[in-house]
Amino acid sequence: MQWNQGKHAEDYILYPENISPYLSIDETSLSQGELYTVVTNKLAKGKKGTLVAMIKGTESEKVSKILRKISQSKRNKVKEITLDMAGSMQKIARDSFPRATQVTDRFHVQKLAIEALQDMRIKYRWEAIEMENKEMDLAKELNKKHMAHRLENGDTRRQLLARSRYLLFKSQDKWTPKQNQRAEILFKLYPSL
Repeated sequence: MQWNQGKHAEDYILYPENISPYLSIDETSLSQGELYTVVTNKLAKGKKGTLVAMIKGTESEKVSKILRKISQSKRNKVKEITLDMAGSMQKIARDSFPRATQVTDRFHVQKLAIEALQDMRIKYRWEAIEMENKEMDLAKELNKKHMAHRLENGDTRRQLLARSRYLLFKSQDKWTPKQNQRAEILFKLYPSL
């Protein structure tokens, strides 16, 4: 009954005293698909004093308006704000913490890099399949038995590219000896990977 945020707690809660020079902003779904924007103090590392704001919704104008209830002087102390690549989060960060440098979180950058790497590997695999199919057609025309070229580990190029999927996303120190050999061959044949 004494809580000073009780009147608006369903829509937002603010803890301006938890602001630090390093914040994070993200959206989350807490229940029944309702989205909330959450601003946290990175220096608190998830312990007491972590939550700066929790605001119902992700619409940039609404969220920014609520965050501007925190004094300008406190918001100006923020040096860096980590966020995903959503345009709405970028706008909220820019409007609410104008002096802060925006940093894209590592998870989203890694995800993009992994997707790009996966696309390249798949492209090379389709090229290997196409090459192997042409070799089979030529062997058939010449009335010869097709023998796919084997690499030093016994894989064909197509197999190499299929079997390399998981090693590309694991730390090198976690590769098995077979994966180490496969990676050596893969990177020699496809240095862009």
